[in-house]
Amino acid sequence: MKKRILSSLLAMTMVVASITACGAAEQAPAADTAQTETQAQPEAAPAADTQAAAETPEATSDEPVTLKWALWDVSSTVYYQPLIDAYTAAHPNVTIEMVDLGSTDYSTVLGTQLSGAGSDFDVVTIKDVPGYVSLVNKGVLEPLNDRIAADGVDLSLYNGVTDQVTIDGNLYELPFRSDIWVLFYNKDIFDKAGVAYPTNDMTWEEYDKLARSVTDTTPGAEVYGSHYHTWRSTIQLDGILDGKHTIVDGEYDFTKPYYEMVLNQQKDGVCMDYATLKTQGLHYSAAFAQGNVATMNMGSWFIATLIQKIKDGEYTDCTNWGIVKYPHADGVEPGSTLSTITALAVPTSAPNKDAAWDFVKFVSGAEGAEVMASTGNIPAMTNKTIVDIIASMDGFPTDDASKEALITSHTYLEMPANDKSSEIETVLNEQHDLIMNEEVSVDDGIAAMNEGVQAVLAQ
Repeated sequence: MKKRILSSLLAMTMVVASITACGAAEQAPAADTAQTETQAQPEAAPAADTQAAAETPEATSDEPVTLKWALWDVSSTVYYQPLIDAYTAAHPNVTIEMVDLGSTDYSTVLGTQLSGAGSDFDVVTIKDVPGYVSLVNKGVLEPLNDRIAADGVDLSLYNGVTDQVTIDGNLYELPFRSDIWVLFYNKDIFDKAGVAYPTNDMTWEEYDKLARSVTDTTPGAEVYGSHYHTWRSTIQLDGILDGKHTIVDGEYDFTKPYYEMVLNQQKDGVCMDYATLKTQGLHYSAAFAQGNVATMNMGSWFIATLIQKIKDGEYTDCTNWGIVKYPHADGVEPGSTLSTITALAVPTSAPNKDAAWDFVKFVSGAEGAEVMASTGNIPAMTNKTIVDIIASMDGFPTDDASKEALITSHTYLEMPANDKSSEIETVLNEQHDLIMNEEVSVDDGIAAMNEGVQAVLAQ
């Protein structure tokens, strides 16, 4: 994958609640992607200034037009209405009608409706990459390449994400929301141990050494230097951040150093035991809230949970927290991280394609990004203004390092577009569980991943 070092911020990570992802009481999702989680939304902040939006030229005429927008969880998602308000303020002839298809089977329902006769959706929200690939394969989404080129949309501002959802040279969606992975840490633990905080420029070796330096294995008073939720993404995907591999290549030897690091930490009491976590069903938010976890790699959606739970007085042992960028491999510039996206597309059956594209372009662009940030959500396309908006929100850590952690150099999707993504996921999840339970060796587990995924790709 091409490496672009942009100084794009990926703002948000923050107080969302849209950062829709995981609440402390929630159960981990069945799939190994953070994007499948849903969490309560916080109260919406005032919408961003719509003056910039008002300067956007009309894509169509001044004739009245109604756009039907397919989405999910209207009542609990804070950014839908502010985005509509900002757009219609600049386009008073446009009415946006939201159609809630529900979150549980959203992708299936959407695919069924778009494949049937008479679908009149103008804009559809794409929930995840497997759902996106399925819709592209069904031929129900418009390719956007010509419109992107004609309107001069700068895809570099998406930090490489659009490259990873380009299929056979065509892009059928534009992302408007993104969640990035960062390293959360409890400042009180480091202060008590007299150890300097994590930084925005740490190799994995330095991270491992730091986690060990604050670990305390005293029975009944344990302090864990690190914590890994049971998703395979918390370990396997650490290896893709050098841009040399993807999780759908069919070759997984690159994951070995990360499995060995975590298994050694597990053996030495640096992190909680995987088998125990699986048995107890301990949610990562509950683990961090205990106040004895020093660092935890997790998605930016968790920021919202922390902020809200601390405000509500539910979390009292992790109130002094911060974030830094993901650790990186030797020789790799800091700032590469994992991400999940939510995107918009125009169906081939859309009655108002020009007006629909104009709305997609607005929501996914700079104006829409500011609206997203003003509601506490991370936009997919960002700039310094958006980072400032998020970092200035009440409850976000005030240290400079936490703000800087929002700025990424490149973002790699947890699961890039691939026809066999679901089958690949099944193989990788199974072997991850066996390796972490120490039922198979790292080498044998990786060999099984290679063989299993290569067989899937050959089908």
